[in-house]
Amino acid sequence: MSTARTTDTSAGTPGAPAAATADVELAIGGMTCASCAARVEKKLNRMDGVEATVNYATEKARVSYAPGALSVRDLIATVEATGYTAAEPPPPRPARPTPHTGPDGREQDGREQDGREQDGREQAEPDQADDGLRPLRQRLITAVVLAVPVVAMAMIPALQFAYWQWLSLALAAPVVTYAAWPFHRAAWTNLRHGAATMDTLISVGVSAAFLWSLWALFFGTAGTPGMTHAFELTVARGDGAGNIYFEAAAGVTAFILAGRYFEARSKRTAGAALRALLELGAKEVTVLRDGREVTLPTGELAVGDRFVVRPGEKIATDGTVVEGTSAVDASMLTGESVPLEVAPGDGVTGATLNAGGRLVVEATRIGSDTQLARMARMVEDAQNGKAAAQRLADRISAVFVPVVIALALGTFGFWLGNGAGLTAAFTAAVAVLIIACPCALGLATPTALMVGTGRGAQLGVLIKGPEVLESTREADTIVLDKTGTVTTGRMALLGVHPATGTDADELLRLAGALEHASEHPIARAVAAGAAERVGALPGVEDFTNVPGLGVRGVVAGRAVVAGRAKLLAEWEIRLPEELESGRRAAEAAGRTVVAVAWDGEARGILEVADAVKETSAEAVRRLRALGLTPVLLTGDNRTVAEAVAKEVGIDEVIAEVMPEEKVEVVKRLQARGASVAMVGDGVNDAAALAQADLGLAMGTGTDAAIEAGDLTLVTGDLRAAADAIRLARRTLGTIKGNLFWAFGYNVAAIPLAAAGLLNPMIAGAAMAFSSVFVVGNSLRLRGFKAAG
Repeated sequence: MSTARTTDTSAGTPGAPAAATADVELAIGGMTCASCAARVEKKLNRMDGVEATVNYATEKARVSYAPGALSVRDLIATVEATGYTAAEPPPPRPARPTPHTGPDGREQDGREQDGREQDGREQAEPDQADDGLRPLRQRLITAVVLAVPVVAMAMIPALQFAYWQWLSLALAAPVVTYAAWPFHRAAWTNLRHGAATMDTLISVGVSAAFLWSLWALFFGTAGTPGMTHAFELTVARGDGAGNIYFEAAAGVTAFILAGRYFEARSKRTAGAALRALLELGAKEVTVLRDGREVTLPTGELAVGDRFVVRPGEKIATDGTVVEGTSAVDASMLTGESVPLEVAPGDGVTGATLNAGGRLVVEATRIGSDTQLARMARMVEDAQNGKAAAQRLADRISAVFVPVVIALALGTFGFWLGNGAGLTAAFTAAVAVLIIACPCALGLATPTALMVGTGRGAQLGVLIKGPEVLESTREADTIVLDKTGTVTTGRMALLGVHPATGTDADELLRLAGALEHASEHPIARAVAAGAAERVGALPGVEDFTNVPGLGVRGVVAGRAVVAGRAKLLAEWEIRLPEELESGRRAAEAAGRTVVAVAWDGEARGILEVADAVKETSAEAVRRLRALGLTPVLLTGDNRTVAEAVAKEVGIDEVIAEVMPEEKVEVVKRLQARGASVAMVGDGVNDAAALAQADLGLAMGTGTDAAIEAGDLTLVTGDLRAAADAIRLARRTLGTIKGNLFWAFGYNVAAIPLAAAGLLNPMIAGAAMAFSSVFVVGNSLRLRGFKAAG
């Protein structure tokens, strides 16, 4: 589905002033390789006033045009004239009905009916997404079921009964026509526009093998009952009248359809990052209407509406706090590990989590204007702007296809000109096409990728598709998000410093009991750490939360205060020098300090921070060993970031950046010549992961980050990033080796075919050995091991 964004919504309306430029996103159909995307992009950019980028992976075109001179219809017509399809942006959906008072006096908002419609849409979306895969899957199943017996009969003499060749024809015909139809259609489209791609070679080779076999059956000697394929290793010139190649036609179709199907499945996830981002938002919101609380779908919020956010709920949209105080966990959006204290007048962001008290928020931005929606657009822009890596097979075929066709035509002309006769000349020409038909090429990428991804899954690494592998070889800089990637992403109790004369366990027992009554994330970290060290915690009486400062209450008969030093100062309690120096040192290291006092005296301080993962330092060393320069990137403050970087051995730190600035940081690194890999786990990392040359998403993070990444690290162990890059590089090397040998076996036999010396044994052996070699070479990836 495409979306449109224009600078003037009145564009195209008679009499309305036209904007200088308009942007539109079109869904492009019919592309089978990266060269198709390049062709569409070239045609669009030739139009006056048009700037276009076409992404093969997402099958979308982002176009800027002058609405006064052109319309979306003109853009679609140009795409269709190029031989592809384009979808016009859908009209905006009508607004949902506003709430009204029902006959029972209660406010109704139509959510039940709309909910049913929404459920219907959500159920329909997977089916719609599967529409492109279903016919491809049907063709693949047809090809495999029918091609297996054809290949078996051709390669095993014991199966060649009296009329086996006619059964081969019956089985191969549906494969060559129905199953291979996408290749024929794409080849015809390419021919009309003077281009040749992998589809051209597949279509020509399959058609040549099938048509020649038909000729040999009906007009040659191949249809004779009892005919068998002679397995002779001798080279002799013949007229080809007894040769059939149904197994080549059917086998090539089945192999390459398999590769296309797995590639299509991978491409389906291209838009999942955007869906995952939008799913983060709250679905319903409690709005204040005439002094009453009314629950509505978030989409019905208007700017100026006031809504209630209870503890544990997501904030529905961007707004300003008008009542209440709380701590808001925004780490998934901003990367800030310490919760943000908010009070009336402070701004809050949609999709962040209210971790403390009840808030009343006034909506200031809704829909596409919110920070979450802007981040979704950033991910989309990064995906569209990222050059789609052209498949290796397509790059080779760009040269190989025209060369093979020229050789076949040259062979035909040579033998015809030398008086060999039409049959012998045509036999030699068709033999060139058949031996060049990329049987093993259909296996080269999918088998290596299948084995590589399977081994990766065992090691906690998921590789999305072949197009991401080249980036692993080029990467020389790796950007590491801090929160949740290098660190655990959770606040933890890291230090306990009792005052002179105070027992550490007593300090933890009383402070932990008091903090256990609070919902604040820092309080939960203290309570959990205390319970882990001293066991069960006593109860609390007269508990009071002091907004923004801390908590107080009575524990085991003692009046306990815990929080900022400022809270203790309000009770005329001063930290002794030993605790004050400890507080300054802890804060200098980027940690949050909780001061604890009871019975009118300061008893100690507790250090709370986002703890560094135990494996992060080792992971950084392994990444350096792969030739990568690590960079720590975070939205957290510089003091915290530098402390973490020093602990794990990273020299370069980029801190205090907003999500949109993370994308700019990646772009700056790329602009200075770096090939950037990035590891992240949060929503705030999604756009930067998509912008990076190689995105590695932590599987313990958000769906948005996982979908935007190229590689997913199933575990939260950063060492898996090094293993992922090593495995991806090894898989890429295997694919390249497969491609070399897949062509090498066949190219070596082309001179024999051109000389008219090719017999079925050599053709079959070249096909079989190249395929066996490709599979065997791919299976070597099963021995890949993670670094010890």
